[in-house]
Amino acid sequence: MTQGGISDKQPVGVIGAGAWGTALAQMLSGDGREVILWAYEPEVVAAINAEHRNPLYLPSATLAATIRATGDLADLAAIDTVLVVTPAQVLGRVLSGLPSAPRDLVLCSKGIEAGTGRLMNDVVRDASPGSAIAVLSGPTFAHEVAAGLPTAVTLACGGGRGQWERLAPALARPTFRPYYSDDVTGAEIGGAVKNVLAIACGVVDGLGLGQNARAALIARGFSEMLRFGEALGGRAETLAGLCGLGDLVLTCSSTSSRNFSLGKALGEGAKAADLMADRRTVAEGAFTAPVLAELAAARGIPMPIVAAVDAILKGEDARAVVAGLLARPLKAERDLRA
Repeated sequence: MTQGGISDKQPVGVIGAGAWGTALAQMLSGDGREVILWAYEPEVVAAINAEHRNPLYLPSATLAATIRATGDLADLAAIDTVLVVTPAQVLGRVLSGLPSAPRDLVLCSKGIEAGTGRLMNDVVRDASPGSAIAVLSGPTFAHEVAAGLPTAVTLACGGGRGQWERLAPALARPTFRPYYSDDVTGAEIGGAVKNVLAIACGVVDGLGLGQNARAALIARGFSEMLRFGEALGGRAETLAGLCGLGDLVLTCSSTSSRNFSLGKALGEGAKAADLMADRRTVAEGAFTAPVLAELAAARGIPMPIVAAVDAILKGEDARAVVAGLLARPLKAERDLRA
C-alpha cells in the first residue's frame, strides 16, 4: 500500500542516537518498518545491534529488532526520509558527511548555531541543498515516546502540502500524531527559545521561589518567544501551538527536561561550567542562550528573561539576577517593549 508516493514500509533514517533520536527510531519501528540509526559512538552502535538497547542514552527501552545502528553515514544514502537529531552545534558538520541529499530532511534538533546565529533550517539548507526541509517539534520527553505513550507534535513542512503528504504516512503512528504547518521558522524558534526558558524555570525551582513565580515566568517567557519569533518571520499561531507553548509548558515543569534540571542545579548554587563538563547529554538551552540574547539585543527585541539566563550561565549570582528582573519598571502586560 502506498500513500503520497511513499510505501508505508519504506525504511527511514535517523541521524543521532541520543535519547531523542533513539526514541524516534523506536517509535518509527512500531509498524515493522526498518530504521537505520546513525550513532557517533561505536559502543552505542554495538549495543543496539547486539542487545537491542542503548544503555548510554535510553536504558529504559528495549529496542525493536528492525532498528539497525550504524556508524557510517553512507548506509543512509538510499533512504528518502531522514530525521536529523544531532546536537544543534554539530549538525552542519555531521550533515556534511552525507554522501547524497535525501529527498526529505526532518529537523528534530532544537537550537541556534553559535557564532553564526543561524537557525537549523538555514544550516541544513547549506549542508544539504538538494533536500526538502521539515521541522518536527513539540512537547516530547524521549522516554515517553519510546514507551508508546500518546504524543502530538508540529510537523512544519517547508515544501508545503506536497511534502506533508509524503511525510505524514511515514511518521505518524497510533500514539504519535503530527499536525501540519508550513511555518518552519516559527516551529524552530519555539523549540529553541523554550529551552532557554526551561533553564529559567529550573532556576526558579532551585531557588525555592514557588509555583506562582514559575507560572509567571512561563507566561512572560512566552511573550518573549512571541516577540522574537514574529520579528524573524514566524507566526503567532505557530508559537501558540504544540511547538511553542505546548513544548514550553512541558519542559518548564519537570526534571525530565535536561534544561530544567540544569537550571535547577544553577539555582541551588552549582556552577555552569562544572555542570556542563559533567554532562554526557546536551542541555541545548545553555548553548542557545548567549546567541539568542545577542540576536535579540542586536534587533532591539526585549527578552529580559533570556538575558537573565545568559547572565547566570556566565557566572552571575542567580538570586541577584532574579531580584534584578523583579525590580524592573512596571509596565502594561501587553507592552511590546516590556
